[in-house]
Amino acid sequence: MTDLDIARTIKLKHINDMAAQLGIPADDLQLYGKYKAKLPLHFINNERVRQAKLVLVSALSPTPAGEGKTTVSIGLSQGLNRIGKKTCVVLREPSLGPVFGIKGGATGGGYSQVLPMEDINLHFTGDISAVEKAHNLLSALIDNNLQSRKHSLHLDPRNIFWKRVMDMNDRSLRNIIVGLGGGGGGIPRESGFDIAVASEVMAILCLSNDLSDLKERLGKIFIGFTLDWQPVFARDLKAQGAMAALLKDAILPNLVQTLEGYPALIHGGPFANIAQGTNTVIATKTALSLADYVVTEAGFGSDLGAEKFMDIKCQSAGLAPNAIVLVATIRALKYHGGLDLKSLTPPNPDAVRKGLANLEKHLENSRLFGIPAVVAINRFTTDTDEEIAIVKKRCAEMGFQAVVAEVWAKGGAGAEDLAHAVTNAVDSSTGQFKPLYDWSWPMEKKIETIATQIYGADGVEYSAQAKTHLKRITKLGLDGAAVCIAKTQKSLSDDPSKIGRPTGFTITVREIEIAAGAGFVVPITGEIMRMPGLPDTPAAESIDIDAEGNISGLF
Repeated sequence: MTDLDIARTIKLKHINDMAAQLGIPADDLQLYGKYKAKLPLHFINNERVRQAKLVLVSALSPTPAGEGKTTVSIGLSQGLNRIGKKTCVVLREPSLGPVFGIKGGATGGGYSQVLPMEDINLHFTGDISAVEKAHNLLSALIDNNLQSRKHSLHLDPRNIFWKRVMDMNDRSLRNIIVGLGGGGGGIPRESGFDIAVASEVMAILCLSNDLSDLKERLGKIFIGFTLDWQPVFARDLKAQGAMAALLKDAILPNLVQTLEGYPALIHGGPFANIAQGTNTVIATKTALSLADYVVTEAGFGSDLGAEKFMDIKCQSAGLAPNAIVLVATIRALKYHGGLDLKSLTPPNPDAVRKGLANLEKHLENSRLFGIPAVVAINRFTTDTDEEIAIVKKRCAEMGFQAVVAEVWAKGGAGAEDLAHAVTNAVDSSTGQFKPLYDWSWPMEKKIETIATQIYGADGVEYSAQAKTHLKRITKLGLDGAAVCIAKTQKSLSDDPSKIGRPTGFTITVREIEIAAGAGFVVPITGEIMRMPGLPDTPAAESIDIDAEGNISGLF
């Protein structure tokens, strides 16, 4: 059966039942039908946040289809509940970009899914749409001010850096001209679109502590410069109030359920290759206030989502993870061992051995943060015992436990061994979480530290444009911001063709975007784009709906 077929065999519990498992009164729910609800912010209890255990799920460098990080996160949460640990999984909301692009849905798979999967994968509770509207409201206010005579800020049309966004992969919108049509159309200038989940508004939503913090951060958004080279922020346009009003419901975390009937929170949706790649601080703290164990995931490999989780989210919110689960698959190891995507199914122990170098680097990265790690071998039906034994042996040699997880086929039952391994790692840990860098360091030192220690690069090169942007950051007083590097997820380097564990490379920063409201800057490396394109055969071609309203093709 497909994931959608499996999801439809489940009789969903009323969302009141999910709330009851977490001790939430039904009257506190903001209902979106029978199976979805938003939670108020008053459940956050910082004392309980410090007492609960936070488990981060990351991965090795993935193949294009992904290695099942979300599926393992859901399966592990079900497994922890099955062994008696009150657990909640906290995930990001799927973007319509990958849903209609290459990966399809993002609600897990098999018997480790979050439900209702059709709703979650499509419009859900409208959070991403609200981010899109708030972002584009600021865009409209900027262009309106450009032609205003009464309240003009004298913006320089050549130095406006705020684009527009939409939640779709559409490469044709990366670079556009706006303001055509004479006096009635505005002032012509170059602009473009990013995907909505790469919006600074999404980053701000994910890092805010409450509505007041959200509004203050929105006001700090850097727009560009005036004609006399003075910086302009969203607060100068008096935009933050209306933007926050559009996000008044989006700031509330969303409660749903796993396939086995355990609670799950889904909130925020930034990508880890072009944004910070983790769910909201609010959702994570809410779950930590209501459960004993919280399982969360960060996008792509440890070089992207996990690093940003540690160095941006945890430093910003005062969180400290207790364990890392690093997802590995035999097929990804074969890929990093040099096989092409069409040759990953047949047994090939030699390719697995060669690909271990990539996994080794990601495990070394976990040690940089002082957090114990467990390897979850996300098992596929084509994996052989010999191939799995190779991975277990190498992990043991490095001092890590590797556990087979059969969460797609068996749900929580296939994650009980992993759940025991995780709780043992948490209970026996003598380490202490330490970020990779201090935000007060010089900007170039922070970027170089990530590139050399996490990616394994020899150093960093800056284009002439990036050097200009570094000077701009200093002029704006943002040297103390965090660093959110935009980089390909396909390689530890910034070159997607360099698989395995590349060496002897430098990271090239071509430009640096400023996200002052979010509290970080975005060095853009290699050829990474913040507006993806659709593949030759997009997943949208397989999605359909019948006369009764039944959706097909989501996977």
